Amino acid sequence: MIKGILLDIGGVLYEGENVIPGAVEALKVLRKKYKVRFLSNTSRIPPKALYEKLKNMGFDIEENEIFTALKAAKLFLQNETANAYVVATDDAKEYFNDLEGEIKYVLVCDAYKNFTYDNLNMAFRHLENGAGFIATNKNRYFKDTDGLSLDAGGFVKCLEFASEKEAKILGKPNCEFFSLAINDMGLNKNEVIMVGDDITSDIMGAKACFLKTVLVKTGKFKENDLLKANPDFLINSIADLPKLLDNLS
Repeated sequence: MIKGILLDIGGVLYEGENVIPGAVEALKVLRKKYKVRFLSNTSRIPPKALYEKLKNMGFDIEENEIFTALKAAKLFLQNETANAYVVATDDAKEYFNDLEGEIKYVLVCDAYKNFTYDNLNMAFRHLENGAGFIATNKNRYFKDTDGLSLDAGGFVKCLEFASEKEAKILGKPNCEFFSLAINDMGLNKNEVIMVGDDITSDIMGAKACFLKTVLVKTGKFKENDLLKANPDFLINSIADLPKLLDNLS
């Protein structure tokens, strides 16, 4: 029996600056019956800014219900008592300003226009000098207001190739990332379903962690995604999720 929902954010609740039709209303219905946690590999902006964006869009959401890859990265560095050379947007870099100590890691986020040669080259030099390699995600692209846009994955691959070091991914599809949110709900993985638009990090990632999955046909969804993996359920958008879950109960 489903008691909790893990909801991807970008591509499921909104695309760019536009709310998915019916998303606000669907979330209100879902929250009456299920515990909900919001998972995102978004790393251009810190968690608080993402929370404020969602609230301004009309979503009923609490800040502590949001689990982002940026938050996971900060928790990782704090647990390691380590600092990092951070390749990120200016806003995201500020999120790590309170970390102290020597640089023990290179952290690559979705840096947008800060993916410059100088920034990537400095990251490469730290890796060559012995720094560990972590990244918020390895997503190839995401759905922006004007079409698909490059995410951090290609730049992570670039540094992996140059340094011959493999990055530890801290967001989706890392099972530890899913577990953070599931444990926060006080549920077991067999009581939770993952809803997303990304066939790799959302669906394949969740299935590898033994979670039930729902793929939505919004955001970055493409029909040929279904050749890569089979979600447990396929719906047009989050607007159809309350009916789907009612049919499962």
